Order: sequence, then structure tokens, then C-alpha cells
Amino acid sequence: MLRLDPGEGRIKTARSFRAWEGGGEYNVARGLRRCFGMKTAVVTAFAENEVGYLLEDLVLQGGVDTSLIKWVKYDGIGRNVRNGINFTERGFGIRGAVGTSDRGNTAISKIKPGEFDWDYIFGALGVRWLHTGGIYAALSENSAAVVIEAVKAAKKYGTVVSYDLNYRPSLWNDIGGKKKAQEVNKELAKYVDVMIGNEEDFTACLGFEIEGNDAQLKKLNIDGYVKMLGEVCAAYPNFKVIATTLRTVKTATINDWKALCYSDGKVYNSIEFPGLEILDRVGGGDSFASGLIYGLMTYQDAQKAVNYGVAHGALAMTTPGDTSMASLKEVEARVNGASARVQR
Repeated sequence: MLRLDPGEGRIKTARSFRAWEGGGEYNVARGLRRCFGMKTAVVTAFAENEVGYLLEDLVLQGGVDTSLIKWVKYDGIGRNVRNGINFTERGFGIRGAVGTSDRGNTAISKIKPGEFDWDYIFGALGVRWLHTGGIYAALSENSAAVVIEAVKAAKKYGTVVSYDLNYRPSLWNDIGGKKKAQEVNKELAKYVDVMIGNEEDFTACLGFEIEGNDAQLKKLNIDGYVKMLGEVCAAYPNFKVIATTLRTVKTATINDWKALCYSDGKVYNSIEFPGLEILDRVGGGDSFASGLIYGLMTYQDAQKAVNYGVAHGALAMTTPGDTSMASLKEVEARVNGASARVQR
């Protein structure tokens, strides 16, 4: 999607916006390419018009391969197909971040099963890892079916599948709400190797309750999370890794930030960032996912992976836009306990 950002202002009073690209799966692919140096591609669709070309140019600047993008003829008005726009303000102090998405009839939501050649992607190209998530799955009935088609094909070729639950109530409200979200995500979960979610996702998407959390999530019960992760593994033995970010929101600009990773019956606690100062929290979870994936692919080490993930997510939230501006050197410095002193 094209993100339009009013900077320090608000959407409803803005007279100018800065343009960024962003999206749950794309942010992960871009982070893996730009920060971690891995070759990535995005499988999506754009309406063929000037906004679509702008999105392509932004993706190219991010170093992500665009050869798998499907271009759809634009009808001149957006009646049948268009490109999505996301207005996002960052929030500050007591004022939380706000997102207003405009994504009806987007080209990717119109894609149906059979329109992407998964045998070519996973077979001929030999893609090693597929990352997808609950935002795309919620866009339309078609989208859920396409995700299921993709993960089934990935499993056929031995491709690792990671999935970010990424529950967004606004996406599910008009198509069945939480009940529909659980129906779709419980089916998809059968094909997932690495499951990712935040404090609310496992409850909303898979129906697992976390004991001891207060309703506003101002205080998180870690023992409750650990118990929940064990229950998730028992229900879905195909999960090799489960990772959950833990964010305690003190204000929009001060959060406690850490994560848990569950693998082989053990819980791995990340390094912690208490009182993390945040410039722009949008995309922090996606940057966590890309760091986690890098750590798992490179080191096959859950402890390293969760540390890379939480450090990368923390750094991404210090810069504007959905995507990370961090380098591998910066991430590794944070993992190893470096300070924020001036580097000269």
C-alpha cells in the first residue's frame, strides 16, 4: 500500500503528506533485504497506473525483487481495481497512533486461486521461505483462499512458512468478525512452521486465552503467555517456532518492548527495552519478524533469532515510515548491549 504520513501533524488537519510504501508482508521482505542482506521478492498485484508505478519504484528502492508482481489493467476510475492507500499518523504522548486505510477493490484483493504460479515460485525458483499473514488473509474471500493455496504449495516443496496473525478488527468486522477470523486462521495454522503474533493476536485469531492480563494490557502476565504458548503447541504440533512480541504501552512514545520465542519445548526470552522511546511504532512488529526470520535462517538458534527480532523492531521504531532504516551492524550492536552514544 501507499502510506501517506502527515509527519508530526494529524490526518484530519494535514495540508501535505510524505509518501512511503508499506504492508505487513512487504515490510518483512524489505527488512530482510535492506538490513540483513537476503534476497527477497514480493508476490502481489498492482493496478497499472501512476500510483502503481510509484509503488513499484518504492519497492525497487527497497531492493525487493518485483518480477513476481502481477499488473492488472486499470479501469480509469477504480470501480473494478485500484491501489490501496493507508493514511497513518504516528501519535505522541497521550495521543495514540491512528491508521485510516482505503483498500477496497485493491488489485491484490481481487486475485483468485490459480493466478500465481506457485509451482514456479517454490519449485523452479526454489524459494526457501514464505512469509504471509492475517492482514492479506482478511482482504477478501479470494485472499483467504489464495493464502491457503500458497501455504499448501509451499509445504509440497518443503518451503518454510511463517505467518504473522496481525489481527485488525476493522478488516474482519464486515465479513464475520472475530468468528470468521478464527475460522480462517485456524485452517491456515495447520500449514505454518513459524507462527508470530502480539499480545492480542493468539486470542483473537486462534481462540487461546492468556491468564492474568488486564483488559487494557497495561501489565502483562509472562507466566500466562508461557502457559498459552504450551497450549498452542499442543494444538498445532506442526509449529516449530512460536514468537510473540510483548509491548506495554505507557504512552504512544514510551513503550516497554521485548519478546518471547517458544521452540522445542523451551521458552527463550529476548533482550529487553524498558521505556523504549518511539518515533513511529508502525511496522515495529514486521521488523521483529524479519529479524527473527534472519536469525532462524542464518543460525538455526531461537535465542539469537528472538534477540535479532526484538533489536531490529526497536530500531525500526526510532525512524519514520513502516519500513526499517537499520543496518545489520546496528542490530548486532544492540543485541550485544551497545549504548546510544554518538558514533564518530
